Amino acid sequence: MKKMLVALLLFPTLALSQGVISSPLSPQAVPAEQLDGLLDHVENDNGGIGSVSIFKDGHEVYARSFGQNNLPGVAHDENSRYQIASVTKMVTAILAFKLIEQGRLRLDDSLSEFFPDMPSARKISIGNLLGHSSGLGNFAIRNGDVWVVDPVSQDEILQEIRKQGVAFEPGERVAYSNSAYFLLRMIIEQIYGRDYHDIVAQEIAAPLDLQNFASARAHPANTFKSYAFTGQWRQIKDIEYTNVIGVGDIASTTRDLNTLITGLFQYRILRRDTVEQMQPILGKGWGMGLAEFTYGEDRFIGHGGDVLGSHSRVIYNPKDDLAIAYSTNGERIPTNAFLEAIVETVYGRDVTLPAIK
Repeated sequence: MKKMLVALLLFPTLALSQGVISSPLSPQAVPAEQLDGLLDHVENDNGGIGSVSIFKDGHEVYARSFGQNNLPGVAHDENSRYQIASVTKMVTAILAFKLIEQGRLRLDDSLSEFFPDMPSARKISIGNLLGHSSGLGNFAIRNGDVWVVDPVSQDEILQEIRKQGVAFEPGERVAYSNSAYFLLRMIIEQIYGRDYHDIVAQEIAAPLDLQNFASARAHPANTFKSYAFTGQWRQIKDIEYTNVIGVGDIASTTRDLNTLITGLFQYRILRRDTVEQMQPILGKGWGMGLAEFTYGEDRFIGHGGDVLGSHSRVIYNPKDDLAIAYSTNGERIPTNAFLEAIVETVYGRDVTLPAIK
């Protein structure tokens, strides 16, 4: 069980599937009846609990929650938030690139300028931190176990990052790193001179009018807990989100996730050239704060996140100006398979939903 938790913690796996070339969608073409049928099946069989939002041409054309009424005694509404886990890293990357646009930070700045006592600090650049090429590891796993389920101090986490060291020379290859984004968040706070939750509120949520989008230390109310199914849904203990500020702590609705990624690609918070710089090279998987999700000939850009019981994906297809956000706080169908079924349904393809575990 511990090994499975280690694999899930704050680690979005990119979804890959086969398909056919699609034609551009119109808002009227989004198949609401088929999507409802898919989600009805999941809800009626206790296959999961969550929400889906779809934006076309900058507007929400489909929204649906499912399964939440199966939670005993849990009050919820359309503004109830989900823990979006590592989708938070996309936000942290946006904030870093805002500083880069302002000339207050550079991609080639050295980690040693901020944390001289970190492993390979002189060799690791801001670009390495953003692009998961620093060689730093995953502070959330210690001695093979998830240890951030209870509050720990920031100093303890920094000590764990130092202890883990680097697995390879910076820039040598790409390996997903929670430690890199923990340090990046602290660097952003140093430069802004404010706490992360205030920066998110002022630099991201306010300009995009995100009403239900907040970092953990803003104490967002009306946020779903994590659940597992054992004959009925029961609440489980997840990680302590104050341990993963800037790495995996933000809570949001799926609507706000789509507003965020659509606003990003409408260049409302960063310049076009900056957004292009964030994106992965075709076929490379990871960029600097954005990842590639491909379904046949359809290429989406976005981010994913998983903690012990909550999972989120937000993806955007520039060709069709189509955004899809999916969040769950209780799954029995693997998140990537679920998202693939949603994408295939949207594009009118045959869908075989994996078995409910």
